[in-house]
Amino acid sequence: MGYPNDVLTDDEVVVVHQHPHVKALLAPGLALVVATALGGWGLAWSTGDSVSDGVATTVAVAVAVVWLAALVWFVAKLVSWRTTHFVITDRRVMFRQGILTRSGIDIPVLRINSVQFRHGLVDRILRTGTLIIESASDDPLEFEDIPRVEKVHALLYARLDDRLDDEPDRFPKA
Repeated sequence: MGYPNDVLTDDEVVVVHQHPHVKALLAPGLALVVATALGGWGLAWSTGDSVSDGVATTVAVAVAVVWLAALVWFVAKLVSWRTTHFVITDRRVMFRQGILTRSGIDIPVLRINSVQFRHGLVDRILRTGTLIIESASDDPLEFEDIPRVEKVHALLYARLDDRLDDEPDRFPKA
């Protein structure tokens, strides 16, 4: 079945299942492109007639090390991005992350006190942001790089409102 369907309870329905915004991959992706371009220029320069074999070898090793570091950073971020899940069901909010060591949190919808979002200019342009959930007993939890954060905020608030409407009156009217 695959995640998140294999961790759902009976009759639980997934409303939102997202990975962080692709913005999280921009810095390592740009670093890989720059390392590739500079590495290509460095290798082309080092094969010139005026460069000794020792210098050419040193440049080639340096280019390889820098390029491999950029590649490892990009691949690590890509795998981390792919293994991070933000899920809203009709009963709870789930957040899972990690590659070798996984961690996660589940927040029952009925335990949520408030839902907020925050995004700056760049986040607004990219349609992403930070979702802040305050539950009954914990400090507020911040989930960064949530795609379409305003829509997710509204959806989560609607789920919370629906669940509260389904509850019997806790305080009967006198």
